[in-house]
Amino acid sequence: MAPTLTTERLVLRPWRESDRGPFAELNADPVTMERLPTVLDRAASDDLAERIGAGLDERGWGLWAVEVPGRTGFAGFVGLNPPDFEADFTPCVEIGWRLHRDHWGHGFATEGARAVLDHAFTVVGFDEIVSFTSVGHAASRHVMEKIGLHHVGEFDHPRLAGHHLERHALYRITAEQHRAAAAT
Repeated sequence: MAPTLTTERLVLRPWRESDRGPFAELNADPVTMERLPTVLDRAASDDLAERIGAGLDERGWGLWAVEVPGRTGFAGFVGLNPPDFEADFTPCVEIGWRLHRDHWGHGFATEGARAVLDHAFTVVGFDEIVSFTSVGHAASRHVMEKIGLHHVGEFDHPRLAGHHLERHALYRITAEQHRAAAAT
């Protein structure tokens, strides 16, 4: 079972059945999903929620549900995921996030991702974490840079061949880089 992580303003916790409705709304929102290949219908969203929750339970780490106490019971997710495609940087563990757009612009993705990175390196013991997004997704790239990841190149996402989002930026941080940044 995965632990609950807390920050100054957020609770990152295991998923609940009650998260499925707001998660489906998040995944059906065309603005939120514009940098992803497609919006998801309710069945696909529920299937994804099931897989996310099972992965978090099985590994003790994964994509945590995000709560903003006093504002919402489910704001989205932030966490770790092992990509299931082949690339020159896989196997690896990716950090990522998806928040309801009502929660954009408040620093929640950055705050949650910092807590997840700390957990990944100090508790789980990973040596390296990567993140990637479509090259034009400036907001996500900004979060990656704010949490200390370094742009190391670009790649064509193998699941998006021929899609306008195929080209992705790749970011990386090592445990050593994370420790050094935390010490300053």
